[in-house]
Amino acid sequence: MVVKLLVGIVLVLFIVLWVRAVIDVWSRRPDLSGGAKAAWTIIMLILPFIGLLLYTLLRPSSPAA
Repeated sequence: MVVKLLVGIVLVLFIVLWVRAVIDVWSRRPDLSGGAKAAWTIIMLILPFIGLLLYTLLRPSSPAA
């Protein structure tokens, strides 16, 4: 029971972080071209955990950077 609850919490947290990253790519990153935005989205769709981790590590701290 506790394991199912923890898995559910982790899954919801992952989905929230993933949606936030996709929104960040499309609405808060004017420095990326349309192709780069599409590439990041496809990477995060095909490899969700790794894509989210890579985007989080590689994105600049501020959109203007």
